[in-house]
Amino acid sequence: MTEQLAAVGRKIANVLAIKPQCFITHPSELFVLKSMDRDELRNFAEEHGWRAVRRIGGRQIEFYNDAALRAEV
Repeated sequence: MTEQLAAVGRKIANVLAIKPQCFITHPSELFVLKSMDRDELRNFAEEHGWRAVRRIGGRQIEFYNDAALRAEV
């Protein structure tokens, strides 16, 4: 995991600790996430108990806590 991806992961975790969703729209954060293919992004999200959804033609990626994944952990 790159340092940039780890930083984005920490931001997502901090936001999801207090809100039900996290919207990633900043270009530098999107660049890190867009460098991953669909399966890598899904695996990254699942490893943290999240669900990722690409929106607005790729200009936004949403993360949600995934209750089904958290129940398995």
